[in-house]
Amino acid sequence: MSDTPPVRSKENFLVFGSPALEQAEIDEVVACLTSRWIGTGPRTARFERDFAAYKGVESAVALHSCTAALHLALVALNLQPGDEVITTPLTFCATVNAILHAGGTPVLADVDPLTMNIDPALVREKITPRTRALLPVHFAGRPCDMDALLAMAAEHGLAVIEDCAHAIETTYHGKKAGTLGDFGCFSFYVTKNIITGEGGMVIARRPEDLARIKVLGLHGMSADAWKRFGDEGYKHYLVVEAGFKYNMMDLQAALGIHQLPRVDAYHARRVQVWAAYDKAFAGLPEGRRLGLPAPPELDPDTLHARHLYSVLVDEAASGIGRDAFLTAMTRQGIGVGVHYMSLPEHPYYQERLGWRPEDFPQAMRLGRQTVSLPISARLTDADVNDVITAVRRVLGAE
Repeated sequence: MSDTPPVRSKENFLVFGSPALEQAEIDEVVACLTSRWIGTGPRTARFERDFAAYKGVESAVALHSCTAALHLALVALNLQPGDEVITTPLTFCATVNAILHAGGTPVLADVDPLTMNIDPALVREKITPRTRALLPVHFAGRPCDMDALLAMAAEHGLAVIEDCAHAIETTYHGKKAGTLGDFGCFSFYVTKNIITGEGGMVIARRPEDLARIKVLGLHGMSADAWKRFGDEGYKHYLVVEAGFKYNMMDLQAALGIHQLPRVDAYHARRVQVWAAYDKAFAGLPEGRRLGLPAPPELDPDTLHARHLYSVLVDEAASGIGRDAFLTAMTRQGIGVGVHYMSLPEHPYYQERLGWRPEDFPQAMRLGRQTVSLPISARLTDADVNDVITAVRRVLGAE
């Protein structure tokens, strides 16, 4: 392989998670700039209405990130010092950071090795009198076992906050992800299934919680900027809580209002890419094998959002270590990701919370082997073939 030129040159590097963007988004951004209203305003309000309609709920609040959505959902619970929130060790740091910033204590329950989602049986073991909420993450777009989690929450009087950063399209037994628990939090970061560059959204079961989040998201003011400075006349505001600067701008929403109508078409393309990878990698020779993602649909009326195609690189099975695989793929001109090293691997959580990777063996093993391959709806068939060729070369399978 060392004498073989890379699949793609540096100038043609395939960026991991590069989004699909079309002319309508470009035109809308230009129109937004021309209007001179680039902060929170009519486009953000439209995006909120459109997203709420997509999810079949009354309303939604757009924010600048899913992290902000998680934080404000937790703030809405009025956590007290010592209150515990149970979540997964196999997630991005934002999930657990939001718990800490809201004044709670994060508690980890290990994952199911097949689905890579939090294991309800282990969640039950972690519930104590101090537990206030469950925070499941629909990893890669596969829904968690929400029946089991919701039953536990009802039994113990716990709130449920769904981290749907990977799961805009996901459904579970016919219900849309984010509508099952008390709160649903979504991401429109640049690598997500639909994007606003940076951005997030939150929906809530109780209208009063969502109304409070809307106020908290813009400094705790009783009237947002659009209403204060719009053409209906100046509106005085009152600060009713110590809020945050978490609002989405119209410049971001200008992308989202055109991305959202294509959410199903983009999902269909990722389904095609997933199938191509499955077919290509299933026949790898012995000693050059990858651990492939579990089948996407296991339950009736359930949809996997296909956000991440994460393979497992076990050196004994594949002939190469995970980190060496990452380096080799980059040299082949293919961008890859790691989703995720388990949270207890990080020094901050070891020092602050005393977490040890070996206490969560499934997440530790998965986090040390996982590699995410490109699966953006932007990928052409030629891009997909380049990824497949690069993987085979790195594994010495051709």
